[in-house]
Amino acid sequence: MQRRHFLHLGLLAGSPALLPAAEFLPQSTTFLGLEKFQQIVARAVVENWAALPIGARVAQFGQAMRGTKYVAWTLEIDDRKESPSVNFNGLDCWTFFETALGLARMIEQHQRSYTPADLLRQIEWTRYRGGVCRGNYLDRIHYLDEWFTDNAARGNIRNITRQIGPVIKLSGRSNDEMSLNPKLYRYLRANPALIPPMREIESRLERVPFEYIPKQQVAACESRIQSGDIIGIVTNRAHVFCSHVGLALRTSDGACRFMHASATYKKVVVDKAIHEYLNSINSHAGIIVGRPR
Repeated sequence: MQRRHFLHLGLLAGSPALLPAAEFLPQSTTFLGLEKFQQIVARAVVENWAALPIGARVAQFGQAMRGTKYVAWTLEIDDRKESPSVNFNGLDCWTFFETALGLARMIEQHQRSYTPADLLRQIEWTRYRGGVCRGNYLDRIHYLDEWFTDNAARGNIRNITRQIGPVIKLSGRSNDEMSLNPKLYRYLRANPALIPPMREIESRLERVPFEYIPKQQVAACESRIQSGDIIGIVTNRAHVFCSHVGLALRTSDGACRFMHASATYKKVVVDKAIHEYLNSINSHAGIIVGRPR
């Protein structure tokens, strides 16, 4: 399916709901779990989640997906064509947080009903560089550090890492995991010509200053994190800055927990307090924090 191309003043206002979703593949491929989507949205409408602040709204949608099966590589859906996608039958860490954010943004647009295309447009707006997918794999933002930078520049989030706690700079680290391991990525495996331009993107990202809160400092500043904040996990591993991502959730016991699609638990869970989660895994170095707008 080719995208319907036309201009709309809503694009200038940063309102993706006013434009159709870019759909370069059929919805039988790009949108899985329609019944689950309808159930979650119906509950959100009845309980008026649209009236909640955006962070609380993101957290509500995240909790609504608790128990969803963890499935890796859910973004790799074709060999050639790139298209916004959602899978309510299985989530990885990236698709979990971005689906929760997309649902929270979608429900803000008051409509009589909501369709897969409505959510796919919101996903396009945050997943692709500049908010536009043209059907090309390299349109997609593949690294979390770039996702933060791009979405902050367009007003979708605020990078509040510096406001949450003391930061240190990450230096002397390459950010080239994908170009080094193209066989792990379906599109790169099928299209080796994409590897050199992917490396160019990675080289550009390596030149962008990157700051994070070291995990030894997180417990002391965790009180400043709110439900719905996007928590990027910075890693000590070579060749990549961030290795995981999830959402903050303040629970009734006063803790600020890490909600994520977990490869360990094989599903979406509300895990330990953020600092406890960081300390439980040696390769975790710290966090970056984005606040939805």
